[in-house]
Amino acid sequence: MLGMILLQAAAGVGLAKLGACIGAAIAAIGAGIGIGKIGSSAMEAIARQPESTNDIRSNMIVIAALVEGVALFAVIVCIMSLFI
Repeated sequence: MLGMILLQAAAGVGLAKLGACIGAAIAAIGAGIGIGKIGSSAMEAIARQPESTNDIRSNMIVIAALVEGVALFAVIVCIMSLFI
């Protein structure tokens, strides 16, 4: 049912553009979930070992930046596929 609705909406746009938009959305949602899990795990680790707060925080920032970078590349590839 949902597939038919999406196909009807994309009849004038083309399936490639629809796929690119869905791909960008999935990449953004995946990055949000990943960074949320990283933050949650870091808070639990800090609660268990408060003396290593600075190490945990710096590792959390590095890993969150890597996740955000991968999501940015995914969104850029999806946007490039719109125009190519």
